[in-house]
Amino acid sequence: MAEAERVRLEIAFRSGQSLTVNVAPEVVDELEAALAKGAPDAVTFDAEDGRYTAVVRMVAFVKRHARESRVGFGASL
Repeated sequence: MAEAERVRLEIAFRSGQSLTVNVAPEVVDELEAALAKGAPDAVTFDAEDGRYTAVVRMVAFVKRHARESRVGFGASL
């Protein structure tokens, strides 16, 4: 089975710190929905490097990065 698609997500907190993680697209959707509603109080999710819990009221913004582009040379025929 192929590895599931991952999305690069940047979470900026009101304290000025930020966190960049690679997560499943559903995690981004869940976090964005929680921010829009102001609930639940916290969202727990798994990333490639571990498990995180983000307190929704402490999040300043989230950024879902576009699909990564590769820098390099190649020919497409």
